[in-house]
Amino acid sequence: MKKVIPKIDEKKTKAALEYALFKYRDYLMTLPTDLMPTITPAYSLISPSNTNEFNSKTENVALERVQYETARNAYMEKIHHAVATLKSDERQIIIQRYLLEDMYYDVDIWIELGFGKTNYYKKKWQAMLRLAFALKIEVYQQRNAVAI
Repeated sequence: MKKVIPKIDEKKTKAALEYALFKYRDYLMTLPTDLMPTITPAYSLISPSNTNEFNSKTENVALERVQYETARNAYMEKIHHAVATLKSDERQIIIQRYLLEDMYYDVDIWIELGFGKTNYYKKKWQAMLRLAFALKIEVYQQRNAVAI
């Protein structure tokens, strides 16, 4: 009996990983302005409901911010743990390329690390593949599985 092992879809795996890493950068660099309380009064011709529940915009914004921060911190922690599983040079490549506030270009990274272009891209792909597996976001091809 042959065992079928699905092949990794490299393009889709790379796209999924880059999406996850850019989401990390978004969380790192932004806090949505829609979570800020408004300072202008809002008037309405519709009377409020007759419940005894107090509901203020400031309170709602504070709750939304807490939920956002909780989700943000959990996501960033997940990325940190996954990156920590990489080898040292792989970790440097991923951090400099995707996770810093000022993103480096590939050429700057391989020069700084003293790698050749081919060796750098090989290490970068290995790092991305390991990271995709650590985050459980790898994508498999639907066809062309390898039979062993």
